[in-house]
Amino acid sequence: MLEHFRQQQAQVNGVTINFRHGGEGPPLLLLHGFPQTHVIWHKVADALAKRYTLVMPDLRGYGDSSRLPGLPDHSNYAKREMAQDMVELMRSLGHHSFFLCGHDRGGRVSHRLALDHKDAVRKLMILDISPTRTMYEATDKTFATLYYHWFFMIQPAPVPETLIGNSAAFLLETSLGNWGSNGAKFIDDEAMAEYLRCFCRPDAIHAACEDYRAAASIDLEHDRDHETNKIACPVHVLWGEHGVVGRLFKPLEDWQAKCDQPVTGKAVPAGP
Repeated sequence: MLEHFRQQQAQVNGVTINFRHGGEGPPLLLLHGFPQTHVIWHKVADALAKRYTLVMPDLRGYGDSSRLPGLPDHSNYAKREMAQDMVELMRSLGHHSFFLCGHDRGGRVSHRLALDHKDAVRKLMILDISPTRTMYEATDKTFATLYYHWFFMIQPAPVPETLIGNSAAFLLETSLGNWGSNGAKFIDDEAMAEYLRCFCRPDAIHAACEDYRAAASIDLEHDRDHETNKIACPVHVLWGEHGVVGRLFKPLEDWQAKCDQPVTGKAVPAGP
């Protein structure tokens, strides 16, 4: 899987980032979501590599990248830190500006990266999310039911870590099945095995919880200037028309509120 791409590890921003890269053309950084790894891109990477030089990392806390114990304020899993990881990784490869595409948690890292490093991002694509603050501020019973993991995983350690650890494979497979339009059958067996290998270990479960804890705390603090600090580059948004974001939010309007330039995008026929 992704055998056409070179696998490496880089020491950046005080952590080890595992990644694959290859292709021809301008650089494109692809950031995965929860509970996946860079393997999520395996079905599209070969086609994209005909036009772009791809960089596909595991975010800190995921895959084979560093899985650090969380700090009391969760700052080492802030999207600001995770974005800094990615900028330093790209610079280490000679890419000082690049195209950026982020899915789910990777989309949240991409949002912060585009704010903190405006000169680095040529264009941004966001997949299947609205901004974190927007989603939290619109929380109601329906959203909390469908995205229960947002509120479960932010509970103080070791409560979610212990409960998830008792059946991590069940949680992962159930979550991916609930988010797909036909259960988890759309995920290749090899990809699912990789997700299970990387997620079903205590330090990875803790890291994922810290990612969500940061989103509900320090990330919101960093986003206090959201009304004045806007994304400067062109933004394109895609989301599943039957998914939670498509049903409960207005992605184009939500992202337009965060951007200086007109936002483009559309729903695609996907989601449960």
